[in-house]
Amino acid sequence: MGELKRVTVVGAGTMGSQIALQTALSGRYDVTLVDTVKGQLARARQKLVDRSVEKQRLSREKADRAMGLIDDEDNLAVAVAGADLVIEAVIESFDAKKAVFEDLGKPAKKDAILASNSSTIVISRLADFTGRPERCCNMHFFHPVTVMQLCEVVRGPKTSAVQKGLNWPMGPFHLLDFSGLDIFYGAMQDRHRLGEGPEPPELLAKLVREGRLGRKTGRGFFAYD
Repeated sequence: MGELKRVTVVGAGTMGSQIALQTALSGRYDVTLVDTVKGQLARARQKLVDRSVEKQRLSREKADRAMGLIDDEDNLAVAVAGADLVIEAVIESFDAKKAVFEDLGKPAKKDAILASNSSTIVISRLADFTGRPERCCNMHFFHPVTVMQLCEVVRGPKTSAVQKGLNWPMGPFHLLDFSGLDIFYGAMQDRHRLGEGPEPPELLAKLVREGRLGRKTGRGFFAYD
């Protein structure tokens, strides 16, 4: 593989759009953000810029300039055809991620790196669907991506890995609140069913039952205005 020049991010939700923005802000790569849901790309752009400016993470000028470097695409095959690195960032659902990795196999470049942003679904469960598991890895960005300067790169059985953490501006319970307690709860249930981990703790189950899912509902382990 030559120099990494083009990055494609699959999924224009909260994580995907932030990963695309952070990549564009580096000024080193051409970035494509792909989502097949009608209107999602436009919504993601507006929300991301407004949120970044509101939180004073970026100036309006810098945010607009970075978003101008991101190409939108609603066709996955077209979006990944020229990419050196593809980062899957769809919802934390095995079936959804499996569908993406199945679709990546043929159109992606033979030497492209195919990464999943999942923190709970190991790449060994997804890699074989591409037909090239040796090119696959987990690449987990922490939320919010533009604040948390932390990314895990984790190998599968047939890949090599690097892990590097930079910065930790919030504790683990704040991090769970930002990520969504329901997401973490579902992931723990899934891993328990597979015999890969314990059941979710009762405190976590109680918070989820009460609808206290973290930052997005206003309350989780902590309360938010």
